[in-house]
Amino acid sequence: MSTQKYAEQLTTVETAKKLGLLPEEFEKITATLGRVPNFTELSIYSVMWSEHCSYKNSIVWLKTLPKDGPHMLAKAGEENAGLVDIGDGLACAFKIESHNHPSALEPYQGAATGVGGINRDIFTMGARPIAQMNSLRFGDIDSDKTKWLIKGVVKGIGDYGNAFGIPTVGGEVFFDDSFNVNPLVNAMSVGIVKKGETISATSYGEGNPVFIVGSSTGKDGIAGAAFASKDITEESSKDLPAVQVGDPFQEKLLLEATLEIIKTGAVVGMQDMGAAGITCSTSEMSAKGEHGMEVWLDKVPTRQSGMHPFEILLSESQERMLVVVHKGREQEIMSIFDKWDLNCVQIGVVTKGDRLKYYFDGELVADVPAPSLVLGGDAPVYHREYKEPAYFAESKKFNMDVVKEPADYKAVMNHLAAHPNLASKRWVYNQYDSMVGTVNMSTNAPSAASIVNIKGSTKALAMSVDCNSRYVNADPETGCAIAVCEAARNIVCSGGEPSAVTNCLNFGNPYNPEVYWQFVGSIKGMSAACTKLQTPVTGGNVSFYNQSSYEGPVFPTPTIGMIGIVPDKKFQTTLHFKNEGDLIYVVGKQVNDIASSEYLYSYHKIKNTPAPYFNLEEEYALHNAVKSVIQKGLINSAQDVSDGGLFMALLEAGFPNNLGCSIQSDKGLRKDAFLFGEAQGRVVVSISPSQKAAFEAALAATNVPFSEIGTVSGQTLTIDGQSFGTVSEFNTLYLTSIENRLN
Repeated sequence: MSTQKYAEQLTTVETAKKLGLLPEEFEKITATLGRVPNFTELSIYSVMWSEHCSYKNSIVWLKTLPKDGPHMLAKAGEENAGLVDIGDGLACAFKIESHNHPSALEPYQGAATGVGGINRDIFTMGARPIAQMNSLRFGDIDSDKTKWLIKGVVKGIGDYGNAFGIPTVGGEVFFDDSFNVNPLVNAMSVGIVKKGETISATSYGEGNPVFIVGSSTGKDGIAGAAFASKDITEESSKDLPAVQVGDPFQEKLLLEATLEIIKTGAVVGMQDMGAAGITCSTSEMSAKGEHGMEVWLDKVPTRQSGMHPFEILLSESQERMLVVVHKGREQEIMSIFDKWDLNCVQIGVVTKGDRLKYYFDGELVADVPAPSLVLGGDAPVYHREYKEPAYFAESKKFNMDVVKEPADYKAVMNHLAAHPNLASKRWVYNQYDSMVGTVNMSTNAPSAASIVNIKGSTKALAMSVDCNSRYVNADPETGCAIAVCEAARNIVCSGGEPSAVTNCLNFGNPYNPEVYWQFVGSIKGMSAACTKLQTPVTGGNVSFYNQSSYEGPVFPTPTIGMIGIVPDKKFQTTLHFKNEGDLIYVVGKQVNDIASSEYLYSYHKIKNTPAPYFNLEEEYALHNAVKSVIQKGLINSAQDVSDGGLFMALLEAGFPNNLGCSIQSDKGLRKDAFLFGEAQGRVVVSISPSQKAAFEAALAATNVPFSEIGTVSGQTLTIDGQSFGTVSEFNTLYLTSIENRLN
């Protein structure tokens, strides 16, 4: 090592602690290097060994998730995003990630840069993003802080996505007091690429030049990965510089330039500079390609003068890529980026061996082995303690018989139709451009999942993001399995066939054994459901430390993003009633259950109960049965029964055409369970009377239970002969509830 000023900055265990490293990790670094690391080197390890980059507290369990499936082209961890075969010579790249901590401090930029980062993961692979989704969690909607957070987050997502030119086609928003301090902002992007035309995040070929392309590097986002790997505290406002600043117009230019250079064949490998910036991209690409790099940090275009080497290495400034190019073809790449008016500067060269050598003004400021930094290399792997929390055993004692049936069912209905968790999210999605790119097939034809056109093909993509955090908190294993199955059920109800999953695992501090128990249970539930449904996990994101020092952990939220294929666009199925006189059926088992329902939780305020009824085998059979009757052309609409129970499913089916229904309740169930219970494995369908015999015969052949419950009629909701008001009255509550409370 040089003895110049940066190399002289040797560190101690105390320095390591301040950077978020454990004492034993400092000792491991010292052993790996054969000497005490300098400050720049220790900074490199601090971000690469943070939970956000290394998954050191989660990888043991992540490896148990199913990774093989009929459509898989790239397995979890192999590339920047998952990749599945969708036929016709095309592949779909997709991924979901979190930007929770940045959004808690600066909601606008935190959410905006989350959108930018996830889209870069897609087009870095050579896929053109065609659709976005998001999953959001906030605290008490009536608090000033929540109003500030949701307004900033939604505007950030909308401004970035709209300017970038990719439609936001769906998502979910959930409110609970556990998210008062720490909101969750999960963004998903989906892209299309021709099979065989993807680019890998790798580096090889001694002497090949290494370029940084896109925006200049600034001091925004420094150590953002480390910031995301600790609790929110009253001191977190001091971490505001760890929040990145985005520019969607730069990203649009970067997208087009990136896709253009891929077509030249001059690119060896490419990776987005997301978490940990230059540090992450240089180390992960080098480790994957089993080569080293020599990197000249003083060549990196910067926004501020006087930036230190560690600041350049750790900056998470947005809209940047690392590109390794075949030697001799540099000018082709530089000409393309010059045309798009973007930086394209050689900052290094690929070398033999495994060393990453970072120079600044000729001084060797850091010299580390790439494999020692990365997941799958020498990054730490921990087996954390976990134990069942006391509330779990207590919840099993719940007996619905102690809950009195409501004296006023209309009051319950009004409460649910207007509840922020169930009401229309129109205030949110109206700020998103859902039609740019002209691929969204579900804006004017609403379905349980979002349907996106594959132009030039008879097929379409179906996609959904799902997780009921309350179910997962009640029972992590069952709740997470439900999240997988609900995503699949939405796709099936829309005419699709589920293909694969990406996940965003949002939990509290992994050093808390009860939090880690929630994480382990969720992984077990996800694994069981994905294995049964043949929807392998292609990758995703783990976000621990979602808690504050004064309000504790958030509800565990393993968000599931699922992709499905509509094999023929003629199978696209919408959720709304079409004609008066159509017959209404519930397909699936009706169960006397109100556990963990919104009705029980927010109306009766009974909060510690088991997850709702769920049976994985019954769920799988239901999906196959519904898919069968859709492909036989026997139904007019399909809507899954989920949050808000049968009541909300019927309302949502009636809203688009202002059609009511006349329903008979199941005499074998409590009426509140029949209407408001959230037992899983059910779908509401409507059929033409002329199809009754064929429909019932087709379902009888599947052995899946079904029951005729009524007819589409008039504009009133009638149950057991009693009118509960018009659909339009409920629709007014449903549409205006959130915007009234926010405004």
